[in-house]
Amino acid sequence: MSFAVAIGGALYPIIKYLLPADSTKGTEGGETFFISADDVSVGSAKLVRYKNRPTIVVRLKENEVYALSAVCTHLGCIVKWHEDAKELLCPCHAARFDLYGNVLGGPAPKPLPAYKAAVEEDRILIREA
Repeated sequence: MSFAVAIGGALYPIIKYLLPADSTKGTEGGETFFISADDVSVGSAKLVRYKNRPTIVVRLKENEVYALSAVCTHLGCIVKWHEDAKELLCPCHAARFDLYGNVLGGPAPKPLPAYKAAVEEDRILIREA
């Protein structure tokens, strides 16, 4: 029993790191999902759940947003936004992706699925491409 507790305690931080953070509260109605535009400041990214999947929303400019699957196509780790390089990076094996999901380097076998994203009034809308 103590061995199982020790293993569980050792694996918990790793699993917590690999799973996405709590998502922004948005509304999913049919195929369109939205979050408050205030939740993603210019130059930053936010991890949300769209259609129950980890999705990263990147806002480069006031009205320029991108939404992509946050699940790396290599082994399923959650990608992170790197503002300086303007690319998404997988922390597990260094796969790199552009804002359209294209593979820039690393072991990822295919692009990240991309969604349509737009800023409308005070919301960021996300829907299937």
